[in-house]
Amino acid sequence: MLAFLPNSAFAQDREDPAENGDTSDSPIPTARNAPDAPDNPTEKAPSENITTKAIWSQFLDVPVSGDADSTLRYGGKIDAYIDVKGGLFGFDDSLSLHIHPEFKYGESSNGEIGLIPANTQLFYPGDGDVFDLSVNVTKRWKSGTSLTVGKINILDLAAFIPIQGGGGHEGFQNLAVALPPSAIVPGSVTGAVLNVPTDTLLFRVIVFDPELQSRHSGLEGPFSKGIGFLASATLPTKIGGNPGYYSLKIASSTRSELAADALPAALIPAPGSSFGNRKGEFSVIFAFEQYLSVDAANPGNGIGVFGQVYWSNGDPTFLDASGFIGIAGNPKSRPKDRFGINYFRYSLADGLVDVLNNRFALKDEEGVEAFYTLGLSDKFRLTANVQLVDSAVTVRDLGVTTGLRLTTTF
Repeated sequence: MLAFLPNSAFAQDREDPAENGDTSDSPIPTARNAPDAPDNPTEKAPSENITTKAIWSQFLDVPVSGDADSTLRYGGKIDAYIDVKGGLFGFDDSLSLHIHPEFKYGESSNGEIGLIPANTQLFYPGDGDVFDLSVNVTKRWKSGTSLTVGKINILDLAAFIPIQGGGGHEGFQNLAVALPPSAIVPGSVTGAVLNVPTDTLLFRVIVFDPELQSRHSGLEGPFSKGIGFLASATLPTKIGGNPGYYSLKIASSTRSELAADALPAALIPAPGSSFGNRKGEFSVIFAFEQYLSVDAANPGNGIGVFGQVYWSNGDPTFLDASGFIGIAGNPKSRPKDRFGINYFRYSLADGLVDVLNNRFALKDEEGVEAFYTLGLSDKFRLTANVQLVDSAVTVRDLGVTTGLRLTTTF
């Protein structure tokens, strides 16, 4: 999956990504504003070395139009984030340990209308009631450079995207925008992430195991199916005094088989088919986030546009092209509220469509998603969501799903 859009440098009301192991394409601190790492360990109370946070989202959704049954479904997702500074172990605080347990339960309407999951949080880390755990270690330097090694949940990174948002606890829920699929980068990876900020560009290199690591430790035969790479460069800029971020990314891997763990069983070709056997895959992505206005009275708030265009060379990658565009932000009159609307379109690789033609006809999947979040308090947010999707399965009618999400932070 792909979740490497830039973070907002002025999202000051959010938790600092550098404090929780965030490795998204954010304007991470440069040498001019990065906090200095202490030269020597300092004595701190254990509570000062450990920070915790939890988020619990409960979902109700129901298809109200199309072929799917109008069944009301309930599910939920609980994520905890534990960050331990190096001082607890006798090191300096330039080292930190990030622990992320998560639990998913209940049901959703995923797969009832579109092939792309309509609810990202209820898609990962697997079917049914599922627990997963990610653990990684980060080293930070005074220059702002950071290196993270371990098992990394990509949903964590998406949550810091300022306009588009991501991850599914907040903002958009459909995987198409909450965690845009690339079919090369999985939603949970084992590997290393290097972030290097400069005065003009923000660089990132990721080396990862191309096999999805959800419900795995990451140590079971690492890199047995190849090795993956992602390199990106993000240009922070200002247009009319409003910040924006423009990114070019290249992803590739040496994998020589289809990423079957990211597809419904019906989309996996029969053994011996002509698709999914070529060695190596490659994709190029251009993404942008541009604020149209900012709310000076509420740092981090504003309204802006975002978008992404993706292309791959196909086999064994199951997507060959995709794109989305949207607008999102906070109304000035209700700064704790948030709204958004986007259009997306995803194209399955021609070779995959051809080998599955004897099962069913497929086409591009496209849709529109809109949401409005009521900020009930600092800890409670209620979101209404509606999705209009024209499924990639040709025989399915245009469908509409509506839902509610109650998000609680601890």
